[in-house]
Amino acid sequence: MSIRLRLTAWYSGILAVMLLALSAAIYGFVYFNTYGDLKERLKEQSNQVQLKPSWNIDGTVKLNLVGIQAQSLYAQIYVYSEKTLIPSINMENLGLQFEIPEQDVVKNQQGFIRANYEGNPFLIYQMSIDVTTSTGGALPAVLQVAAYTGEQDHLMQNLQNILLVGSFATLIAAFTFGLFLARKAMSPIGNVIEAANGIQTGTDLSSRIVYDGPQDEIGRLIQTVNSMLGRMEGFYTELEDSYATQRRFVSDASHELRTPLTTIRGNIDLLQKIWEMNPEESRMTEAEIRQLSIESVKDIADESKRMSRLVADMLSLARADTGRTFDIEPVALEPMMTEVARRASFLPRQAEWSVGDLSQLNGKYIVGNKDYLQQMMFIFIDNAFKYTPEGEVTLDAVFYQNQVGIRIADTGIGMDKDEVPHIFDRFYRADESRGITEGIGLGLSIAKWIIDEHGGSVEVVTRQGEGTTFVIWLPLLFAPPLE
Repeated sequence: MSIRLRLTAWYSGILAVMLLALSAAIYGFVYFNTYGDLKERLKEQSNQVQLKPSWNIDGTVKLNLVGIQAQSLYAQIYVYSEKTLIPSINMENLGLQFEIPEQDVVKNQQGFIRANYEGNPFLIYQMSIDVTTSTGGALPAVLQVAAYTGEQDHLMQNLQNILLVGSFATLIAAFTFGLFLARKAMSPIGNVIEAANGIQTGTDLSSRIVYDGPQDEIGRLIQTVNSMLGRMEGFYTELEDSYATQRRFVSDASHELRTPLTTIRGNIDLLQKIWEMNPEESRMTEAEIRQLSIESVKDIADESKRMSRLVADMLSLARADTGRTFDIEPVALEPMMTEVARRASFLPRQAEWSVGDLSQLNGKYIVGNKDYLQQMMFIFIDNAFKYTPEGEVTLDAVFYQNQVGIRIADTGIGMDKDEVPHIFDRFYRADESRGITEGIGLGLSIAKWIIDEHGGSVEVVTRQGEGTTFVIWLPLLFAPPLE
């Protein structure tokens, strides 16, 4: 059973119960008021009835009731004498006589009874009384005061029919209109189902459910579903980008690892052939063999170092991908930058190394990890040395609001502006530098991750043939100056 049919059935059931209760209340109210007034009249009339006896020539007595004021009321009395039962004669002309009850029954069941005589309904009030005789004695008697209730019964029957037919018609109309309204109200949910089925059977997550109704429960449901679809689309896009990045990463890593492995394997094969060769068959002197062996071992060592650096960089990126962080603490800028400047002077380079005034960093702190910060700065400095065959590389610091900018500038080959958005991508290297400048293209990716983990940013200013300037912005933690 569908939801709209169940809702309609529930509403119709509740309405049926309410209509039944309302009809019963209306019927009971009219019934008690109609027959209640009639019963009060019968009781009042029974107190006003008077017995008037008359004597016949033969000595028999006739009992007549007087004091009946309403035309629709009827009264009779039965006197229980020792020898016979004497009825009143006031109803003889009407040809109507009520059933004569036993005296004991009247004493035990005094009150109202319903009776039907010759197809006419009556409401009879009977009570036990004592009749005083002419000698001063008392005889038991039964007084019956009745009213014709045909009009009242007909009225109640019509009221019952009206309530039943009206309630049934109202219930049918309510069920029909309720089903229509439920179908109209639940139609947006059908749109939700269709959209969900479309997404399930396809790959288009950009579809949304169009709804221009009120912001009720269904409106909020559709809004929630649309928001969920938006998040799913975002997650799906990120997942696709992640898969693409992963495939590119694996491809680039395989390419970068293949070269040193090929070099190592080639040199090992060469050494194996030289060492297995008989001295008589070799055309090389011992000195030449020794020199060739030294060169091969040196190539193997260089390629092994290159692989080690590649594996270390890949481990750092894997750490970044898993969301792992590092311990942070306040780091004094001046001692750290001074140490970096000193150690950078020993790196292989052809350009001049110039360090600006770092005393302005005295008393300035940042919250971070000293080892990772140094690794990040060495990556930028090493890149500057690699791409500056001649000229100058400078290191200094600037301040802006509550940030410190570590500036590393060179006068090297520079980059084209179209390359700048990709320099932090993994394994990316400018086409001009591939095969010329040593590197695997992971350093800047690691540096960008370290900057992001410290809540900083990086600014790049470059022009091809004129050099590149990197400014690493990090938030400051203010502290008293060092002595």
